[in-house]
Amino acid sequence: MKNKNPVLENVSTFATYLKSILPQHRIDLLFRVAYVLFGIIQAKSTRHADIAIHLGGGASIESKTKAVARTFHDTGLSETDILKILLPLLPDGKLIFVMDRTNWQHGQTPINILALGVVFGDVVVPLVREVLDHRGNSNTATRIALVQRLLKFIPAKRWKVLIADREFIGKDWFDFLRLKRIKRCIRIKESTQMDEHLAKDAFKNMVAGEVRGLFDKALVYGSIMHVVATKSPQGERVMVATDLPIDQTLEVYQTRWKIECSFSALKSRGLGLEETHMTAPERIGRLFGFLSVSLMWMILAGEWKAREKPIKVKKHGHKAKSMCTYGWEVLADALRWGKPVIQTLLALLMTPFSRLGQLNL
Repeated sequence: MKNKNPVLENVSTFATYLKSILPQHRIDLLFRVAYVLFGIIQAKSTRHADIAIHLGGGASIESKTKAVARTFHDTGLSETDILKILLPLLPDGKLIFVMDRTNWQHGQTPINILALGVVFGDVVVPLVREVLDHRGNSNTATRIALVQRLLKFIPAKRWKVLIADREFIGKDWFDFLRLKRIKRCIRIKESTQMDEHLAKDAFKNMVAGEVRGLFDKALVYGSIMHVVATKSPQGERVMVATDLPIDQTLEVYQTRWKIECSFSALKSRGLGLEETHMTAPERIGRLFGFLSVSLMWMILAGEWKAREKPIKVKKHGHKAKSMCTYGWEVLADALRWGKPVIQTLLALLMTPFSRLGQLNL
């Protein structure tokens, strides 16, 4: 009698779960999706050959590499499929969303991704994305389309606020968010017109650490909004237009840095997004979806492990490692060796947030 392969059993468990929420897909495809997802986490790389090395079974590395390529080239999961995996894991109630871009260069080809994600723990998990066909900033139409895609799954009443940097400005964009009743917390440029004045003229002679807010709301890109400013220790003036109360604005805006943590965890300091040799937008989009699921799982695993054994805090007051890294270590070890704890870790990814407290984890 042959011994059961615990790694393949875990792949099968997750593939069966995916079939329950994505019944339109064949089980063999979902098995390959689960297999590749597990391989990405172990390899901490998006190169097909690197992922293939971490896939079990008796096939050759060449055959496994081709299977990885097929997953991204021919099939994979759609954005809607990825949302069906991720959305049940989000807590009930209002959510904070962040929009930003990440980009890199592959040879002569620029890769430029606009992402809209939700704050979850220490990171922002990308939910929808658009691989842009040009360098530089996104345009208003693309941003609006991205928000509209997510609104089909998460209604505006659950959006606590949308946070964005000063790239994401303009009257049509601000009007759209206002009409959708999505509260805004968006950094503006020093050259932004506020009523009859430039933003920089309303906040002169500030010192580092100082916080100021306009006594009255101002007209910013066609919307009547609060404007709050501060000056960083480096001397940079940060001005934020918002629908939030003044005393909440800067604290909420600071949440934006979490998407930078996410991009770091997805790229060179984490899962190696920019190492991929793929450049076709649809393939990059599929890969980005896989990495969003991986990121969510890493955070869930890290938080679970931290409840049992908190992350050490160094003398300077910072944690010794991020929650993403902590979760990745647990997952990679369990997946590589087929440890029994993987059943608990899989349950974290397969159990809706509303039922998570019912599990004995």
